[in-house]
Amino acid sequence: MGNESGSELDPKWDAHGLVTAVVTDRESGGLLMVAHMNAEALDQTIETGIAHFWSRSRETLWKKGETSGNTLSVIELRIDCDQDAIWVIADPAGPACHTGETSCFYRRIDGNRLIRSE
Repeated sequence: MGNESGSELDPKWDAHGLVTAVVTDRESGGLLMVAHMNAEALDQTIETGIAHFWSRSRETLWKKGETSGNTLSVIELRIDCDQDAIWVIADPAGPACHTGETSCFYRRIDGNRLIRSE
């Protein structure tokens, strides 16, 4: 079982040094976004209380809301049993999605089409 029931934080980074981070809204419980964290992003998130991630496309650390002001104030961080995914429970200061939508998951799949979900 290893560290699956222990109390030591020991993330299982993938081959790129990342873990998946799932962000939900503290009040609604709604899914806001999915991103990735490296060790520095996790450290900055823990240290500042504001969600930080690793941008795979830009290959850089980013503080969520750095340019838009739509930060994610972290209420609680949880890690799954095998420590390869992080759940960020947050209070969003505005839309979580770069498109301006509350959640990045604003469309549902209907066959091969995407339909805006209400």
